[in-house]
Amino acid sequence: MQFQPVHIDLFALIILVGVAQALFLGVFFLTGSRGKLVSNRCLGWFMLGLSAITAEIFLCYTNYMFRLLAFVDFSEPVNFLIGPLFFFFIASKLQQRLPQRWAWHLIPFVIWVFNAVTWLYQPVEFKYNSYLNSYHPELSFIHSEPYLPEDFTRLRDYINELTLLSCLIYAILSLLAIRNAFRRENQTLWSRTPTRLAQLRNLSLLFLLFPLVIVLVKPQFHNDLGDYLIACYATVTIYATSLLVMRGSDFFKEAPQPATAPEPRKKYEKSSLSEEKEEAVMNGLTRLMTSEKPYLEADLSLPKLAQRLNTSSHHLSQLLNDRLNQSFFDLLATYRVQEAQKLLQDPATTNLKIDEIAERVGYNSTSAFHTAFKRITGQTPAQYRQGRSDGSGRGREVNGRG
Repeated sequence: MQFQPVHIDLFALIILVGVAQALFLGVFFLTGSRGKLVSNRCLGWFMLGLSAITAEIFLCYTNYMFRLLAFVDFSEPVNFLIGPLFFFFIASKLQQRLPQRWAWHLIPFVIWVFNAVTWLYQPVEFKYNSYLNSYHPELSFIHSEPYLPEDFTRLRDYINELTLLSCLIYAILSLLAIRNAFRRENQTLWSRTPTRLAQLRNLSLLFLLFPLVIVLVKPQFHNDLGDYLIACYATVTIYATSLLVMRGSDFFKEAPQPATAPEPRKKYEKSSLSEEKEEAVMNGLTRLMTSEKPYLEADLSLPKLAQRLNTSSHHLSQLLNDRLNQSFFDLLATYRVQEAQKLLQDPATTNLKIDEIAERVGYNSTSAFHTAFKRITGQTPAQYRQGRSDGSGRGREVNGRG
């Protein structure tokens, strides 16, 4: 066997930092309290998948693969996992749950895993020839006989085309889901608000370019010689995700004052807020609740809401008590129940179970949702749905406040 020296250049360094960052993000989203959210788990596994793919390209591009021939094409099955995982992330971010029959989307990945089993048992010489064919066609091949048929599906020759198709399909499905979410907000796909949807759209467009990069790169190079450019683009996607994480992080924002429990109004008589500031915060609250619907986020807290309004949690609590005669939790329940009433009335969501509606409007606990709904409307969610369906409509309608 002829081995080539290790080759490190700027592209290799870009790919390497992409591998490291994707690995970090994968672990970040899958651990701690973050891992409890299904959307975070999907994004974490998506990042680990990108890390595996770019790591293999790094090994091949730098010639390290000569020293690790057993790992030739080790990430091939993951090619059919990143598309579904990205779609799962978008769907769960929009609906707080995985799409129906999500397991069917993993069938191509499972098939390729079984197809890869025979590949793993091939002799090292066979893998050496495969690596040369992809990255060093100028070197001489050595004689080798496979132990087993290495491609019982006879699809490995079409791995690039199938990967392209998979990524394209799931990028389009993601954009369609986001477009529908914008329409529910009476906005177009290209609107800047709600910010949450705009960020998901931009990330989906970035993912949509991935198969287009494959189309542009593959015809220009022999076999896999151009994969380093695809890996560099994957690094761009990884760091774009990192940017979104940092933009949504509380670490880089001014620390808010500790949240205060609702207290009698006389406590705020010597308020440090001017009337103009009060009006600006209340108007901003109304706009925020209407356009971005942060109350649908299960982890929304008073400090987080205050940060979005550029005020302190103390001042926001004061305003809610003085202006609306509500605590933060009362305000949150009012908006969530109002949203739940819409879902219970909407013919398009009649198939949703009560616990699914509770999750959609931001409740992690179905019992907490029932308690809030009964307190505000005088009915349970099931009674309200039944009343709307038979036309009695006896429950109290909730109007969003702010």
